[in-house]
Amino acid sequence: MRAPFRLVRPVLALALLAGAAVVSAGCVAEERPTVVVLGPWTGGEAKPFEKMLEEMGRQKGRNYVYEGTRSLRETLVAQLRTESPPDVAILNGPGELAQYARDGDAQPLPPDVAGRAIEPWAPRITVPDKHGNTEEKAYWAPVRVDLKSVVWSRPGEKEAGAEDARWCLGMASGATSGWPGTDWIEDLLLQREGPDVYERWASGALKWNDDRVKRAWQDWGAVLATDVENARVSITRPFESLGGGKFGLLNRDDCTREHQGAFVRRHYGPDVMPAPTSDFVQGLPAGQNVFEVSGDMAAVFKPSDAAWELVLELTSRDAQAEWGKAAKAGEQPFFPTGTGGAKGATPASREVLRMLNGAERICLDASDAMPSTLRGAFQRAVLEFLENPRDEAVLDGLLNQLEAERRLQEGAGAFVLDDLCDVPPGRSSAG
Repeated sequence: MRAPFRLVRPVLALALLAGAAVVSAGCVAEERPTVVVLGPWTGGEAKPFEKMLEEMGRQKGRNYVYEGTRSLRETLVAQLRTESPPDVAILNGPGELAQYARDGDAQPLPPDVAGRAIEPWAPRITVPDKHGNTEEKAYWAPVRVDLKSVVWSRPGEKEAGAEDARWCLGMASGATSGWPGTDWIEDLLLQREGPDVYERWASGALKWNDDRVKRAWQDWGAVLATDVENARVSITRPFESLGGGKFGLLNRDDCTREHQGAFVRRHYGPDVMPAPTSDFVQGLPAGQNVFEVSGDMAAVFKPSDAAWELVLELTSRDAQAEWGKAAKAGEQPFFPTGTGGAKGATPASREVLRMLNGAERICLDASDAMPSTLRGAFQRAVLEFLENPRDEAVLDGLLNQLEAERRLQEGAGAFVLDDLCDVPPGRSSAG
């Protein structure tokens, strides 16, 4: 009667060992370092980045969790208030990042990571520590960059005086409506006045009611004056969505030119190409060869070896290659080293890269570099301006309001960035 019991004991022992192995394996999986990344990409736009993170995590033995949101600033502020920030956040506003650095939320890059802070996207800034000591440090590193505010059109639309030309206009963008208009003002000021004046204005050293700044608004008003109703309707028109799952304002068939950043190429076929704004707006100096750029920058909010390692990886050639491989041809990312347009890239992507690397100077998006309250006031002023772009009294009032906000932010010491233009890192390799 005891034999059967003796036969069961080895089986029971093996079962217990197997169970222990499962529990052990589960513990190992749970102990894999988890790094949370907060970023601006959602939906299909996020998929290439997520795929790159997945491959990176597989190679590094880490668990990377990506959280994408269109309300990036609001989400991060809420997380900071509840003391639950992400390990790494990817933001496109260096002015906002500078504020996080001043508040002690964004952490300075350690020496082995600081070399990835490529200018003009990641200028060094001076922030006092808790003892009042100051030292110039880098606080973020660009992981992806873009060319901003060029003009997109189909063949035959490049002549500035084409009588049947009609501008595509759309300003609505959720909580940040108006930014396509601030891009217009920034680009026109840069093209007419050059990088030095642009840099002084963006960094708070030039008054908003200065004649040179006012002229940029007037230049835009002259563009809008040919179709004032189009300008007014654009206040509530989405900047890229046509509804019904369709995108790209040029696909509406009632406009022929679009002033927009390089991201918009993903909505168009090979017949839509970019060109400098001065090719389409009369009166701008020819041959400036300067462009406005934007960037998506990684900053660490919860410092750890794993977080710093991630920033290094996100800015590495291997990660860039993986990101490019995962992206569709019309969505190939560009990188701060002057690379991009991987094999299979569209003609538009290759032209964007050529323009970016061949520029004499590139300048960081002005409103992105401003304190967040001034940037918000700028966006709201654009929407008011569109109500009547020919009213000089309205324009004077808006510029005086923006100047008052500039003085307020200047008094608070909110202007931290002052070096916003540089030679493109990839200029030497431009063909």
